[in-house]
Amino acid sequence: MTTQTVKTRFAPSPTGYLHLGNIRTALFNALLARRWGGRFVLRIEDTDRERSCPEYIAALLDDLRWLGLDWREGPEMGGPHPPYAQSERTAVYAEYYERLEVSSQTYPCFCTPAELALSRKVQQAAGQPPRYAGACAHLNEAERRARRARGLQPTLRFRVPPGRTVEFTDLVRGPQRFASNDIGDFVIRRADGGAQFFFVNAVDDALMEITHVLRGEDHLTNTPRQLLLLEALDLPAPRYGHMALIVGSAGGPLSKRENDLSVRELRAAGYLPEALLNYLARLGHRYEHDGWMEPAELAAGFAVEHLGRAPARYDEAQLLHWQAEAVGRAAPERLWTWMGPAVGERVPPGQREEFIAAVRPNTRFPADAAFWAERLFGEDPTPGDDSRTVIAAAGPTYFAQALAAYAEHGAAYQPLIEDLKRRTGAKGKNLFMPLRAALTGETHGPELARVLALLPPDSVRRRLEAASPPD
Repeated sequence: MTTQTVKTRFAPSPTGYLHLGNIRTALFNALLARRWGGRFVLRIEDTDRERSCPEYIAALLDDLRWLGLDWREGPEMGGPHPPYAQSERTAVYAEYYERLEVSSQTYPCFCTPAELALSRKVQQAAGQPPRYAGACAHLNEAERRARRARGLQPTLRFRVPPGRTVEFTDLVRGPQRFASNDIGDFVIRRADGGAQFFFVNAVDDALMEITHVLRGEDHLTNTPRQLLLLEALDLPAPRYGHMALIVGSAGGPLSKRENDLSVRELRAAGYLPEALLNYLARLGHRYEHDGWMEPAELAAGFAVEHLGRAPARYDEAQLLHWQAEAVGRAAPERLWTWMGPAVGERVPPGQREEFIAAVRPNTRFPADAAFWAERLFGEDPTPGDDSRTVIAAAGPTYFAQALAAYAEHGAAYQPLIEDLKRRTGAKGKNLFMPLRAALTGETHGPELARVLALLPPDSVRRRLEAASPPD
């Protein structure tokens, strides 16, 4: 590869919100372009008139920018090959349909859906692969006029040349061979005049000078069709790489039950974009370095040779790992905004930085930060079952001594703990755990020294008194 030739694209259909599989495709194409100093193009494939929605277009643009996957050509950016929405390229496609029709490489097909379904059923019963049987391939003009007179609206089919072997080297899967006789003539324009994916996707890649296409393995059988189309139109073909799909824990395709969340839902839950990038960049792709990487490092280490052929298994634990890494590395001012109004309403302005430092190790999502803000600055917490057990085991004397030590040392953690140890003789968990349980209602959480520094003195005294009620 050279820096002058690499040009990749992401071409989503705006029929829903971007999911993990979609965004991984976008990421890999963006990383490949950036790795070689090339260009990343965004194209909107909105030929599905019924399901395409402006709301989804706006959402996918927003999600891509949130992830830092900025495109250099495409919607709102422009470029040398506009427009970048297929719904606006009808005149472009008409020209290339005409080229094929003039050279007799297409023909109108009047077969109804019921006739096609019956033909497939007969072929399958005979043990043959289902493909178009060519019923309309040799109709003369009179026969075509007669069908039109009956009100039949034809699709447009591409004549697949017989006896050919379509060969290409897949960037992920290596050499590929397909017999044209197994493909059958396929539709490139629907009966309502709408364009089919096979056609417009291939034409746009050629006209927009796309050099490399990384996409899911479910598109692998589309590739020989598109190569034949581009050959017939005398247009250049990109190099294709077909990536393994993402599967859930049970080994099947992701579903809602397998946390197949949209990027929008992940954002709403509080995931940080860097966490998703570090996770997805390794989902079906191997890096030499296993640790945290900034976006530039992810691009520098990306290589199509490191894309795996085995299914990429979604692992929520790994995603949570990278989320914790992202939270741990984020700047305090960014985390404060991310934590949201529930935290801002609780934490006193002068203690924001101390609060962030205290809860960061125990925070993965804004809800975690809100929990600790409420625990520290809200109403005195009601201890849970584990905490009540710990408090009861420590006994009233422990907390009476804790009150005395706090009265003498305040929030000075080390002197307080040493004094409490001397007063009670407690060690290890028996020294620390009851104090934590009484002050936060929890047996685990932020460092106790930071908790003491954050809690208002009245709250500390009140909570310790509540743990050692008078006889």
